[in-house]
Amino acid sequence: MSGLIGLTAAELSSKLRAREVSSVEATQAHLDRIAQVDGDVHAFLHVSDHALDVAADIDARRAAGEDLGELAGVPLAIKDVLVTTDMPSTSGSKILEGYLSPFDATVVARSRAAGLVPLGKTNMDEFAMGSSTEHSAYGPTHNPWDLDRIPGGSGGGSAAAVAAFEAPIALGSDTGGSIRQPAHVTGTVGVKPTYGAVSRYGAIALASSLDQVGPVSRTVLDSGLLHDVIAGHDALDSTSLRDAWPSMAAAAREGARGDVLRGLRVGVVTELNGEGFQAGVKSRFQEALAVLEANGAEIVEVFAPNFEYAVAAYYLILPAEASSNLAKFDSVRFGMRVTPEGGGTVEQVMSATREAGFGPEVKRRIILGTYALSAGYYDAYYGSAQKVRTLIQRDFAAAFDQVDVLVSPSAPTTAFKLGERIDDPLAMYLNDVTTIPANLAGVPGISVPIGLAPEDGLPVGIQFMAPAREDARLYRVGAALEALLESTWGHTLISQAPALGGR
Repeated sequence: MSGLIGLTAAELSSKLRAREVSSVEATQAHLDRIAQVDGDVHAFLHVSDHALDVAADIDARRAAGEDLGELAGVPLAIKDVLVTTDMPSTSGSKILEGYLSPFDATVVARSRAAGLVPLGKTNMDEFAMGSSTEHSAYGPTHNPWDLDRIPGGSGGGSAAAVAAFEAPIALGSDTGGSIRQPAHVTGTVGVKPTYGAVSRYGAIALASSLDQVGPVSRTVLDSGLLHDVIAGHDALDSTSLRDAWPSMAAAAREGARGDVLRGLRVGVVTELNGEGFQAGVKSRFQEALAVLEANGAEIVEVFAPNFEYAVAAYYLILPAEASSNLAKFDSVRFGMRVTPEGGGTVEQVMSATREAGFGPEVKRRIILGTYALSAGYYDAYYGSAQKVRTLIQRDFAAAFDQVDVLVSPSAPTTAFKLGERIDDPLAMYLNDVTTIPANLAGVPGISVPIGLAPEDGLPVGIQFMAPAREDARLYRVGAALEALLESTWGHTLISQAPALGGR
């Protein structure tokens, strides 16, 4: 991909700061790209009416000599789970159709303050419930590598926008893999930070103990640059850590040019690389391990026996928290309201509104969660799931006593076809088997592209996980592997993506 839209965020930033190109030019190029291809991709639910005005303001401030942030003037896509004052925030649901927030999510506010230019809001599974973006109330997003396949979920819109060169970087959210799994199937980079490292204030809640906001990009460095903008303590988020975080961009740059792999202990999780994994995914994963080992890393097999129960525990904890969080959509305070013919009581209006406003996957999980929290079943289901969560956290602690990072494929398969699993919830849920443990434990994870599966020519990603608060370690390791692979290939993986999904 050539021209301004083919530049990484770091490359575009360099040209903007050198005054070789204006933010208005860069923003217009991406708006033109959206107009050209998004009818096929459907990555965006709403495109900003103000992007060029914001870009012009950045250009004026730069011309006046103002000291701007490194990403100032770079266009940004925003997952629709993050509320914004100037664009609708629907979380992919009819129940919030047209909703305008009175405030910006903290990560959006920080992005604006850093001079990034919001392009629009990206499509997603309704209330972030899904692994394919087929559960959006506004229609599915298509994978730019093959328009008949899913872009992952729930954040398929952000990943597809970046993969289709509609935006250089994007914001996403990850509850059980919703940044990393879309990155895997679209050939992009996705990061789930340590829980509490990035504010969740203004992220429409799915499961509050699992949700985390993070960056989506085409390179590890670009994710690090965006991570630096959005990370840090937020008094508005009671779960926000007070840590002083190192620069993730600096860590990525160190990894790309340094010998960070020598002596690195890499733990291959046995339970995340077995039956049910596509042959091409496994072969590319093994090749990536060989590259790590050839450059000085020590590959160690790690057993995490309780990871086997992660999906089961997750699909009790998440629905329980979701049923509680979504109770606020009651037809009274905000969102749509449906009044039964002839009127009705508050309860009847609420029931009619939730029936019309929520999609089938949301209803399924609300029912499951309400059941798991009910008086007669709380200990048997939700309580037991939380005990399993503790065991998984102990597995991570034991593993990190032996190794520096854990590694697995980012998902079991490449992108499957649209409609293939939509009526099989269990098959859909198992797509997150490798990513869910990190959310249950609150540790950071990154997905980095490692090639194309030989049987279908679709992207494959590798997932690295590190101890909590060691996000910078992931950026160093991810950037090191990225540089080695691109040196071998002679190009970036994303540059091989069909411009219009093969059309």
